[in-house]
Amino acid sequence: MIKVAIIGTGNISILHMEAYQAFPDRCSVVALVDESIDSAEAKRKQLGLRDARVYVSHEELLAQENVDLVSICTPPSTHEQIAVDCLTAGVNVLCEKPMAPSLAACDAILRAEAASGALFSSVAQNRFRDDVVTLKSAVDSGLIGPVTRVQVDSAWWRGLSYYDLWWRGTWEQEGGGPTLNHAVHHIDLLLWLLGEPEAVTAVLTNAAHENAEIEDLSVAVLQYERALATVTSSVVDHGERQQIVVQGRDAGVSLDGVVVADVAQPNGFPAPGGNTTLVDRLHALADEHVPLSHLGHQGQVDDVLRAIEQGGRPAIDGRAGRLTIEVITAIYQAGIERRTVELPLTTDDPYYRSGTIAERAPRYFTKSASVRHQAGAISVSGEHGVDVAGRAR
Repeated sequence: MIKVAIIGTGNISILHMEAYQAFPDRCSVVALVDESIDSAEAKRKQLGLRDARVYVSHEELLAQENVDLVSICTPPSTHEQIAVDCLTAGVNVLCEKPMAPSLAACDAILRAEAASGALFSSVAQNRFRDDVVTLKSAVDSGLIGPVTRVQVDSAWWRGLSYYDLWWRGTWEQEGGGPTLNHAVHHIDLLLWLLGEPEAVTAVLTNAAHENAEIEDLSVAVLQYERALATVTSSVVDHGERQQIVVQGRDAGVSLDGVVVADVAQPNGFPAPGGNTTLVDRLHALADEHVPLSHLGHQGQVDDVLRAIEQGGRPAIDGRAGRLTIEVITAIYQAGIERRTVELPLTTDDPYYRSGTIAERAPRYFTKSASVRHQAGAISVSGEHGVDVAGRAR
């Protein structure tokens, strides 16, 4: 039986707790950690974790409790220290997005993992979705031809009060806006589909949140050998209409299952009807997909538990998490410095270090409120959007 502790009992922690509870024969949540005892106790009662003990810090947990795995569900600025301390103590770690706010912090985590022998997994739960796996199968099949363009819209909407929470809305605490904290999942999926780009350019702005110093909108262009990918990261989009569309030379496929395969007339314009044979082949490939047994956080928890049980590696390890942070860092660097940034980023690049983004980023506005807790449920706008990022913290 794998003994689990949840560090941080904010909104996202519920998904972790429920995921672990789906495997009662394999694991048990034995501890909750939060500086707010009231928050931890409320979650313990809400989820029926009667035997779970409550601690006020991860240091207290490590000193008093023998656990095998922790889920880190705290603000991004705390991820490095908690992960390094737990790994050094020989405790396996599943860390919520983003892995850490800087490449230096990511590498510190990877060094601790290598030295300890414990495993680290970075949360990217949307890889455990049937529509995502089907999209990747279509791209990997080669049926669409060489990829030419990818459109990624990480479109969310948040009201002003969203940034009143104490750790949100500042470069030092949150590490950034939707580019880091919402689009992280879309960017992970893009990298899973296409791999690492060669260069990045981007623009940033704060269009609608005068109580936050960070960006609330960015548009980035990722350059591959012959393809381009555009990534829009937003919390200003009413209706939250999200999408991932992959265009290949022979066909285009999207996350919502739409398949199009144009063919040319002699004059180069699209012929009526298109390549119906290719469209049918891509639909048949999608129909062959065997639905996943476990989805979202539950799927990733299942994968991490299996890795611990069998002594293997998780499907989404720290290197995958680091690559996502590298691209996000390049987006910020390109947007702040208004230039194209080549990848990979090296250790002598100022943006490799912790604190450079916070030091150099523009303060669009002054954070004007700082509350410890907020009422209200986590929600996704409408039924038409594609919920890729899941429930944000």
